[in-house]
Amino acid sequence: MASSHSSSPVPQSNSSDAFFKKEMDVTKRFRPVQSLPDVCPKEPTGNVQGANLCDSPSLVVDQHRWTIFHSKVNLPAALNDPRLAKRESDFFTKTWGVDFVDTEVTPSFYLPQITKEHFALYQQEITPREKVHERCKNICIPKDTFDGTLLHPHDKSRTDLEQVPKIFMKPDFALEDSLTFNAVLPWSHFSTAGGKGNRDAASSKLLQEKLSHYLDIVEVNIAHQISLRSEAFFHAMTSQHELQDYLRKTSQAVKLLREKISQIDKVMCEGSLRVLRLSLTRNNCIKAYNKLKLMATVHQTQPTVQLLLSTSEFVGALDLIATTQEVLQQELQGIHSFRHLGSQLCELEKLIDKMMIAEFSTYARSDLNRPLEDDCQILEEERLVSLVFGLLKQRKLNFYEIYGDEMIITAKNIIKQCVVNTVSQIEEIDTEVVVKLADQMRMMNFPQWFDLLKNIFSKFTIFLKRIKATLNTIRSVVFLVLDKNQKTRDLEDTLQKSSAKDSAVDTEVAYLTHEGLFISDAFGEADLPPVAADTTSQRNASPNSEPCSSDSVSEPECTTDSSSSKEQTSSSVTPGGVEMMIGDDMKLTDLELVRLANNIQELLYNASDICHDRSVKFLMARAKDGFLEKLNSSEFVALSRLMEGFILDTEQICGRKSMSLRGALQSQANRFVNRFHEERKTKLSLLLDNERWKQAEVPAEFQDLVDAVSDGRISLPEKKPAATEERKPAEFLIVEGQKYATVGTVLLLIRIILEYCQCVDNIPSITTDMLTRLSDLLKYFNSRSCQLVLGAGALQVVGLKTITTKNLALSSRCLQLIVHYIPIIRAHFEARLQPKQFSMLRHFDHITKDYHDHIAEISAKLVAIMDSLFDKLLSKYEVKAPVPSACFRNICKQMAKMHEAIYDLLPEEQTQMLFLRINASYKLHLKRQLAHLNVVNDGGPQNGLVTSDVAFYTGNLQALKGLNSLDLNMAEIWEKR
Repeated sequence: MASSHSSSPVPQSNSSDAFFKKEMDVTKRFRPVQSLPDVCPKEPTGNVQGANLCDSPSLVVDQHRWTIFHSKVNLPAALNDPRLAKRESDFFTKTWGVDFVDTEVTPSFYLPQITKEHFALYQQEITPREKVHERCKNICIPKDTFDGTLLHPHDKSRTDLEQVPKIFMKPDFALEDSLTFNAVLPWSHFSTAGGKGNRDAASSKLLQEKLSHYLDIVEVNIAHQISLRSEAFFHAMTSQHELQDYLRKTSQAVKLLREKISQIDKVMCEGSLRVLRLSLTRNNCIKAYNKLKLMATVHQTQPTVQLLLSTSEFVGALDLIATTQEVLQQELQGIHSFRHLGSQLCELEKLIDKMMIAEFSTYARSDLNRPLEDDCQILEEERLVSLVFGLLKQRKLNFYEIYGDEMIITAKNIIKQCVVNTVSQIEEIDTEVVVKLADQMRMMNFPQWFDLLKNIFSKFTIFLKRIKATLNTIRSVVFLVLDKNQKTRDLEDTLQKSSAKDSAVDTEVAYLTHEGLFISDAFGEADLPPVAADTTSQRNASPNSEPCSSDSVSEPECTTDSSSSKEQTSSSVTPGGVEMMIGDDMKLTDLELVRLANNIQELLYNASDICHDRSVKFLMARAKDGFLEKLNSSEFVALSRLMEGFILDTEQICGRKSMSLRGALQSQANRFVNRFHEERKTKLSLLLDNERWKQAEVPAEFQDLVDAVSDGRISLPEKKPAATEERKPAEFLIVEGQKYATVGTVLLLIRIILEYCQCVDNIPSITTDMLTRLSDLLKYFNSRSCQLVLGAGALQVVGLKTITTKNLALSSRCLQLIVHYIPIIRAHFEARLQPKQFSMLRHFDHITKDYHDHIAEISAKLVAIMDSLFDKLLSKYEVKAPVPSACFRNICKQMAKMHEAIYDLLPEEQTQMLFLRINASYKLHLKRQLAHLNVVNDGGPQNGLVTSDVAFYTGNLQALKGLNSLDLNMAEIWEKR
């Protein structure tokens, strides 16, 4: 207790601030040592010195006023704690026990951080006051706190205590410690030797006296301290008796209160609590019974799953496994007897996955390989829906690939079976000699092969319809699951929106529960259904509740039928009328379901592609020996129509174009067009090479053909049965009221042109190719006919002696006939071309121009023939008698022959125009000859002779048929003066 003088009562600050560091001189800094404040401090007396010695509050005087010294434990109680094994040096562990841990106190969020800036205003206010205070201290003489008489005895006691070694003052002083013991009793001064016995005895005695002296000093100081507090000690002893009386009365009151509480507990609470406890125990028993029933049900899971699998109820088996797994994880968790059931159910679920895939493969095989009849009903729709739903439930989203593989195999088998059936019905094919099906197929003629192809296409059409019906059912299941997900999300959104309204009701229920108004619910929980009881128990459960005792009900046990309460199912109907139950355990996202639906739709497109690819291979196998290229027009048109019909049917069924068969048809069509064109061009070439350019009779069938074209039917007429009366051929071809004299080659050319147009109608895909080929054919006819007639090639080719004017006129009229039909052909092709292909029609414009140029060249050739004749005859003309002269008679004779040759071939307008041009040539040559003969229009004899010859020429020319109204204007033969 006396060691408290080691600590200075004045705290020293390390701050350099003048406000916190206040200098004092050495005499002022010394403070007399004060003892530690105790429970019973020294009361102040009348002595001033005693008042100065006792700065602590007095228990007698200030017993009714609380001071800061009431908030601490007295020092003896802290030092004499019997629970501590040894004296700890730490004050807090001595006060609050060994379990006290010094932890860091978290700063309060409600207290601001105080800095020096907060004291700035205070410093500004106190600094002047401090300066005034310092000046006052310097002026006034400070009173010493302790006078010399008071310091003397205190310094003496302090000097005496300093004589006691510090080791005795240590808080961990213990003689059991060898080091401490050796320090207090130095055994090195003692020896057992005989010569030193007296000295050791003296040292021992001296040590004993020293220790006794130390003890006396301590006792004197203790007695001094006790003497200072004697009055307070006796006062405390007196107060102790009063305190014991208060405690005795308090103990009696507490005892009486406890007896009353015990009686109240027995009378009012014990019975009610016992009833509540029994009710909870009954509920626990009921739930334990339900748990045992649930365990018995779970125990029957595997036999039930085996029974469901035996009837292919995969969805029911999976639902049962999922429900059992959920029950095991939530309600039967930790049951030792079911520790292996979860893994067994997982293995069983994997087995069901394999079984479902095998079952779906079997279903696809049986669905696609059943007889291909007109019936397109779905095979066992309920089975298909169950399989698809189970596969979706297990996230086996690639099951459609199995169906796709089966489609490829079935498509091959369809063609093979059709070929086998057809070959078996043909007696000409010996299957023992020709083993391969492809070779057997190549031995068929076109009608047989065509019927086989028609049969294959019809089988493929039914095949695609069945696939479409099956895939539509699968897609409907996928869309039903997608719709269920959407409805579930909408329901969750609705519940979230209504949660704000429910919160007010929950708050009211919680308040009533807190007030104890639902205590009676414990009596009726046993009579409620399990779900209702569970709801009540969950509603009354506190989120911060402690683990319950054996009589209470734990929260997981309150849901004995969680699977039935959590899993919600909805009924949906597929397009086929099959009702299916969709649960909430379909863990598929909308993106996965949409992707799966698109893949299934793509599978239908693939089915169409597969049928087209197999058909293309079938065609190519038959086309190896050039069979398709040898087909005539009608056969190829029939084949093309059949293929086009199949392509349109597949597009209508599947909703997408497949290009493989269309491409094969286009390829064959191009080959057909090439062969078709080459045959027609060769035929035309042979006809032209054998054409003698004489007017041919027009058979009635050609006239009918032309009439049909005039009526707007650009097609070859159907062959009619032989009539009883054969119509005679006509001399001219009548086209829209005009007569056309023509050669046989042009009649056949018109028929060939119509064949081109009809091919375009029958095979629209070859329109552009046919237009190009027809343009080439028309150009070839124009150029070749020009070579043969104008170029006189017919003289060598056919052996004509000369190219007459009749040949020229007939050639011109034939060209005019072709020019007449070019706009009709152009309109026919224009109606069948795409707008972006209209630029190809320019070929007809070029052909029309070439034909008109050719016709003009023929007219010029006719004029040139007469021009050379005029030049020859009029160059020998002499103006003399007789009249008419021989020259003019010869000219009129040639003009008559010319008229006779062309009048029946060319129209009257063209004849008149031609003779006007010939007359102009005649006038030019006559004018030149008259100028040469110096014959002028002077009314002389020579003028009269010329006038007579000209009048003879005019009369003869106008006498020709169709030229009577021709204006010859013969006055132009005279030179104007």
